Amino acid sequence: MNDPTILIIDDEVPIQKLLEITLTAHGFKTTAAATAKEGLTFVAMHPPDLVLLDLGLPDDDGQNVLVKLREWFTNPIIILSVRAAEEDIVRALDRGANDYLLKPFRTGELLARIRSALRLSQGLAHVPVQEFGNLVIDLAARTVRKNGEQVKLTATEFSLLKLLVRNEGKVLTHAFILREIWGPGYVQHPEYPRVFIGQLRKKIEDNANQPKFIVTESGVGYRFVGG
Repeated sequence: MNDPTILIIDDEVPIQKLLEITLTAHGFKTTAAATAKEGLTFVAMHPPDLVLLDLGLPDDDGQNVLVKLREWFTNPIIILSVRAAEEDIVRALDRGANDYLLKPFRTGELLARIRSALRLSQGLAHVPVQEFGNLVIDLAARTVRKNGEQVKLTATEFSLLKLLVRNEGKVLTHAFILREIWGPGYVQHPEYPRVFIGQLRKKIEDNANQPKFIVTESGVGYRFVGG
């Protein structure tokens, strides 16, 4: 995709300007809206490739804007907010946000999250064979190789790894993982992902205690970082 368009929905002018300068310098087109109404109208009339959404808007809560957007808008939405409470982060992710960054944020990290979200939306995460340094995952053949050697995974371990890889860079909440892998009847069992993530790390990470692929987002869930 050439010059993706990013809509900034944020009423703080300094933040708008910082984002516009940073994103433009890295090959993105930008536009901005200062209210929920302006943002929703712009998305409806000129759908951007990605939305950066603040939760503290003057005319509506960003969580409500997120819900309204997700009724029809399928491109990535990244939340930028000062709200650090786990319940706010989990609520936004469960409502369809692709990512959540706390203000103040590091521009390098924001750019990485944007690239990851755009890559996912373009379907690149669904390419059958994924290579991440010394780790090669064949989603179609259901095989994993590390340093050229085959890694033996159980069916559940592979299903979990596949879910993470297909959502590379996106935070997956505990509830989402439980619904996708074990079913809606298991959403009250957060120990399931924790146990299987631990097993996966022992098999695919160079150091399970300092994982570089499967990263824990404390109190929220897990993120697969491919590099």
